[in-house]
Amino acid sequence: MPTMSDTAPVPFDGLDPDRIIAVVEALGLHCDGRVLALNSYENRVFRVGREDDTPLVLKFYRSGRWTDAAIAEEHAFAAELRAADLSVVAPLALHGATLHHDGDFRFALFPMQGGHAPEPGDRDTLRQIGRTLGRMHAVGASAAFVHRATLSIEAMAIAPVRYLLEAHWLPPSLEENFEAVCHLLIDGIEDAFENAGDVATLRLHGDCHLGNILWRDGAAHFVDLDDALTGPAMQDLWMLFSGDAAAQRQQLGWLLEGYETFRRFDRRELHLIEALRAMRLLHYHAWIARRWHDPAFPAAFPWFDSPRHWESVITQLQEQVSTLREPTLVLE
Repeated sequence: MPTMSDTAPVPFDGLDPDRIIAVVEALGLHCDGRVLALNSYENRVFRVGREDDTPLVLKFYRSGRWTDAAIAEEHAFAAELRAADLSVVAPLALHGATLHHDGDFRFALFPMQGGHAPEPGDRDTLRQIGRTLGRMHAVGASAAFVHRATLSIEAMAIAPVRYLLEAHWLPPSLEENFEAVCHLLIDGIEDAFENAGDVATLRLHGDCHLGNILWRDGAAHFVDLDDALTGPAMQDLWMLFSGDAAAQRQQLGWLLEGYETFRRFDRRELHLIEALRAMRLLHYHAWIARRWHDPAFPAAFPWFDSPRHWESVITQLQEQVSTLREPTLVLE
């Protein structure tokens, strides 16, 4: 099983509180010395206190993940959504730029956004989130990304499986079973996309789960466009409902009540729900494996390299194969 290389560069090495304060003050902002690390693994995110002003959120981008052009598109999309009166936390423009460099570090500053996680499964909440997403998608469909990723079966399912097998992340006794179930799963994913047909794609939030929405004063405030990409509208919807088929049908119905106030939803995308869930499961495990050289990952996911975990993963994948074979969710 892969282990951390002693020669692999440590991501964000040298990013200590003094460096954090220095990069902020170099932009002409005055810190009060308080730096609090916020929950983030892919990047490094901090709450930075300021003298006689509200704190800011400072985000350092992981080296090698996005090009500057791709990050610029993320920032421009956030600004475009803000200009449309949507509550999306967009980076601050300082000295004419939103992306800044300090040696090998690239970073951006954001305003603090208060709020709490939305109530899951609540009709009024889901209708309001749906209205906001409908407006976001109307903006997202008005232009196209050039430098951001596009959601695909290759990138989100086939390549992750290939990586996990070639890097020997599974115990040898489980590799054959894992490979076999993944073949079945990818077949099911491909069938789902074929059944959906040629659905439209647009610019998306990309990682639209309840943890990336802050609820305050009856409104949904969207944060973290780091995974913004091109894909079908369902990618921004399916993570917001859960439960058995009846519960999912009801919750999705509430979301679409709000969504279709501003944008029509193509019912053919219902075929994609379980396929997108399967793709996320595969991509998630390859993401952790690819980041294992970052000390934050073994510390946060200590169970990841245990045989018991991979036995559980195979069971989950088998269940997802069965789910993909069931009739597609139908709205009343």
